[in-house]
Amino acid sequence: MLLNKNGFPEEGELVLCKVTKVSYNSVFVNLEEYGKHGMIHISEVSPGRIRNLNDYVKLGKMVVCKILRVNQEKGHIDLSLRRVNENQKRNKNNQIKFEQKAEKIIQDAAKELKIDVKKFYEKVSKVPIDESGLVYPAFEAVIEEGGNLKSLGLEKKETDVILDLIKQRIKLKQVEIIGDIEISSYAENGVETVKKALKLIAETDKERVSIKYLGASKFRLKIVAHDYEIAESLLEKGMALAKEICEKENAEFKFTRVQQKK
Repeated sequence: MLLNKNGFPEEGELVLCKVTKVSYNSVFVNLEEYGKHGMIHISEVSPGRIRNLNDYVKLGKMVVCKILRVNQEKGHIDLSLRRVNENQKRNKNNQIKFEQKAEKIIQDAAKELKIDVKKFYEKVSKVPIDESGLVYPAFEAVIEEGGNLKSLGLEKKETDVILDLIKQRIKLKQVEIIGDIEISSYAENGVETVKKALKLIAETDKERVSIKYLGASKFRLKIVAHDYEIAESLLEKGMALAKEICEKENAEFKFTRVQQKK
């Protein structure tokens, strides 16, 4: 990996490690993201009695570990393998997989630009990123913001090449909330009330929210976003606005969630 985090990891942090040595009561590993060495005591490999460590870990194998203790003065890092559950392991491996994808984009961009890969990576990785210190989240943000790479501080040619690769290779996940809206009013201005309510819902986000007429005062609402938090927030806002106008105009409002999917 091109990723090389500075300093020491924090206690409780999950790290990707490569097994470099297996002794009778300890496993020695290399922390791939930090370029440092650490140790897993036999008691932290797996619950219960262990007769042979080689039955649990293999030389050269990549494992996800949890940082237990860090002694920066001595350079000692103690880790645990047994304190990492399957969900944490899966999430960490996915994080690394995505980061490797970002690194491949940088490598291919550097190759096309005919410049040094490591120097270009150092340049790109200075972009403001989240607390994880990873590049991939920054590339995702570029897609979400419509291709804004100004924060990278790259030359125009470099920006054009890497932006093109990001757009080709990173597709943001999408989630959907789909439901049926029913609005009925017997007032003279009932039609206008329905139109106002639907307009308020649609205008919460014209790109993510769509409404289709189904017939008999029934409409299909569809919200598409990158995560459920955004989708649910738009739904909550739209429903509140629509209910408010309907209550004011004595119209009946009902929303039924049909499905929610990734």
